[in-house]
Amino acid sequence: MDGMHDGTLLTDAAALRELYGEPMEPAITKEIDYVHPHYRAMIEASPFMVMATSGPDGLDVSPRGDPPGFVTVADERTLLIPDRRGNNRADSLNNLIADPRIALLFLIPGVGETLRVNGRAEISIDPALLERFPAQDKLPRSVIVVHVERVYFQCPKALVRSDLWNPAKHVERRSLPSSGTILGDISRGRIGGPEWDAAYPERLKATIY
Repeated sequence: MDGMHDGTLLTDAAALRELYGEPMEPAITKEIDYVHPHYRAMIEASPFMVMATSGPDGLDVSPRGDPPGFVTVADERTLLIPDRRGNNRADSLNNLIADPRIALLFLIPGVGETLRVNGRAEISIDPALLERFPAQDKLPRSVIVVHVERVYFQCPKALVRSDLWNPAKHVERRSLPSSGTILGDISRGRIGGPEWDAAYPERLKATIY
């Protein structure tokens, strides 16, 4: 794009701080290195979180969801995340094997504040640990053990601006390309198409766990 290299790009941390100023005191005070009981309550109320990892092939961000409390607070410095059935790409897990750093963002339906957790993770296949997380009589293949280093809540500005929880703003799924349409076009008809979409509800039901 024109103008991208004419001195209008911020490339210096000092210049960035000069532009934005110092963070407000609450933004610093709310960050701690353990799961406070208030933060635990937010984790246990959340049915959905986003997991960010980094590895040799780049960055990854992955949605994770289950009934509220699916992420277990083992203690004030440890979280346990069952790795439910997915598409077997295992991007997040591959990244964690190479680089244990992890970042989590917890969302709670109807609540503006979100919760951020940063730390380092390990992938456990300990049978005793797996057995703590049954779902529809099926166990996860692994459990991500997060060693907490930083925890803080995020103010609700982003969710207020986006009006995310307003049912009147929900997007009608049929207004966007279906997964079958996307796969069919990208694969030039090799997979996907109307048949894919027609079979998807039963496929989802059979493979949710």
